[in-house]
Amino acid sequence: RGVCQRRRAHGKERSQLEREALGFREGGTGMFASGWNQTVPTEEAGSMAALLLLPLLLLLPLLLLKLHLWPQLRWLPADLAFALRALRCKRALRARALAAAAADPESPEGGCSLAWRLAELARQRPAHTFLIHGSRRFSYSEAERESNRAARAFLRALGWDGGPGGSDSGAGSAGEGERAAPGAGDAAAGSGAGLAGGNGAARGGGAAALLAPGATVALLLPAGPEFLWLWFGLAKAGLRTAFVPTALRRGPLLHCLRSCGARALVLAPEFLESLEPDLPALRGMGLHLWAAGPGTHPAGISDLLAEVSAEVDGPVPGYLSSPQSITDTCLYIFTSGTTGLPKAARISHLKILQCQGFYQLCGVHQEDVIYLALPLYHMSGSLLGVVGCLGIGATVVLKSKFSAGQFWEDCQQHRVTVFQYIGELCRYLVNQPLSKAEHGHKVRLAVGSGLRPDTWERFVRRFGPLQVLETYGLTEGNVATINYTGQQGAVGRASWLYKHIFPFSLIRYDVTIGEPIRDPRGHCVATSPGEPGLLVAPVSQQSPFLGYAGGPELAQGKLLKDVFRPGDVFFNTGDLLVCDDQGFLRFHDRTGDTFRWKGENVATTEVAEVFEALDFLQEVNVYGVTVPGHEGRAGMAALVLRPPHSLDLMQLYTHVSENLPPYARPRFLRLQESLATTETFKQQKVRMAEEGFDPSTLSDPLYVLDQAAGTYLPLTPTRYSALLAGDLRI
Repeated sequence: RGVCQRRRAHGKERSQLEREALGFREGGTGMFASGWNQTVPTEEAGSMAALLLLPLLLLLPLLLLKLHLWPQLRWLPADLAFALRALRCKRALRARALAAAAADPESPEGGCSLAWRLAELARQRPAHTFLIHGSRRFSYSEAERESNRAARAFLRALGWDGGPGGSDSGAGSAGEGERAAPGAGDAAAGSGAGLAGGNGAARGGGAAALLAPGATVALLLPAGPEFLWLWFGLAKAGLRTAFVPTALRRGPLLHCLRSCGARALVLAPEFLESLEPDLPALRGMGLHLWAAGPGTHPAGISDLLAEVSAEVDGPVPGYLSSPQSITDTCLYIFTSGTTGLPKAARISHLKILQCQGFYQLCGVHQEDVIYLALPLYHMSGSLLGVVGCLGIGATVVLKSKFSAGQFWEDCQQHRVTVFQYIGELCRYLVNQPLSKAEHGHKVRLAVGSGLRPDTWERFVRRFGPLQVLETYGLTEGNVATINYTGQQGAVGRASWLYKHIFPFSLIRYDVTIGEPIRDPRGHCVATSPGEPGLLVAPVSQQSPFLGYAGGPELAQGKLLKDVFRPGDVFFNTGDLLVCDDQGFLRFHDRTGDTFRWKGENVATTEVAEVFEALDFLQEVNVYGVTVPGHEGRAGMAALVLRPPHSLDLMQLYTHVSENLPPYARPRFLRLQESLATTETFKQQKVRMAEEGFDPSTLSDPLYVLDQAAGTYLPLTPTRYSALLAGDLRI
């Protein structure tokens, strides 16, 4: 017995994985999960399907006329083109999975989806640049070797010694082995299951193993090459990785580590000073602590990179990382925690595979250069940005921190063609002074999410010609949308073709009780065009919801039952979207952000868009606050001025009264130097709402709406007292 027990009985495991790869019958999550089994398996079946489809396409205009769907007809070519691209993408990913399932377990191509894709690229494009970080460049061959070193360092911590040749010297068949015991708060073991059952002794060394097979190792690191090599190495070693947001300290940090059942923590040396008060608690949790770099480290913290550099860079056997099931958890990504402590969303091997197709769906090619300045501890940076780049074999320019002033110079220097954004980054760019570097660039495509319509228009007008491809998705979700037409302000399409491949629905939602509206039979009701609705997606073997590490109560409210028929289950995104008469989806609001005032629903995003049309405002955050003696919540807007402008209260009131109904006009204003945001630039609405509007506790200038005077007036302690006494009407 020992950590190499996985060596044989691969026949059973391989056949299971191959069956999963052939049909993905155990399901998956995200963009590629639903509809996977609809891929045509043979050329003959494809030709037959094309012949059957042709009459339907000829009859389609008549059908659309009968169904009053003519406004959507103009987008049919784009819908068909994207559907074909999605099916080709699914077919390509399925072929990769089949090849991995049939590969020699001893070879790196027989490992998990990250392992075999890296090995494949190192073989196919060894000299092509994969990563640019500052002045450092790494080819795909170098990325493979660096991650092999990291994998060997982690395997040594498991008690494995594969020898200089890259394979286990003298490890014999020891049976199928047990599953790795789940970590605290983790009911499902991840990859590396076949390594379990050992006594933890290293081969020939006799030293106690630092980690158990299938354990979770947390990374607390900035975006950089070392983050990637350690992540890839952990995957190759069959260990789970947890991406910890770099700003977390004290209670939130300990909570995250406990919730994912971490057994080790790799931290950046520059974080040690701020983490010093947490070190006793971290040691008390039994965590093994590594620093990712040299320096004077506290007792018990060793330099992991020194250990990695001492290892050979030969490939490690694929069976070390090959999962028992493609839906096993291999990674934890924490939610942003805008409404509470972060939750560890489970990421499966299948989702990693599916994210390899992201840029292919977006029309990005292997010769493109992608600019990535998003945190790697969130899905947009790691899974969509890095894994998406691996999927097409392109080049990624990775920035540890986004700099609006440096952006266009970077694009010029590295000949960037694709920019992955979140909406706030685009707003930072359009608020920058004009520069020579913003002209003559080669950026042709901006891909991301959260871009508001006003910023979208300014971004394209100033920096175009370029295409903006807005997307929508959730880390833990089983549904995603892509605005492949480039229609300004939309996050995707709700065409019947798209919904056939990636099914979802919009249902009516009552914001007062926080529940979907149901008919007399107890079923949910689909929305009409132009009506805000809750976005939900069916949960099935093809598109499951994997949930979070920890107790089932963490997923409470995420699943809805009996939505359209008895027994069905849908994933609740918690987001309200609107589908217009042309089939375009537009983000409306978060269910928790929409509030009621004067018996009406107020969408914070719609109010913010009205405010942002004023040239003297740079940032706006709209939320609802509780007012004693009043039902519902009154609107409040936190404002940041655009230099060198000043606040014009009369113009603001006139603009608001002309563009918003009375119930939607914010009753309070709060002037700030900058808005409070999360690490991924999401606005902190919950915290702002809790802080309220009491001038005695807030140092920011506050204003209250005086409808009789037709303006906003300073909210003084006297006016505040009058408001509480009911003498000042709002």
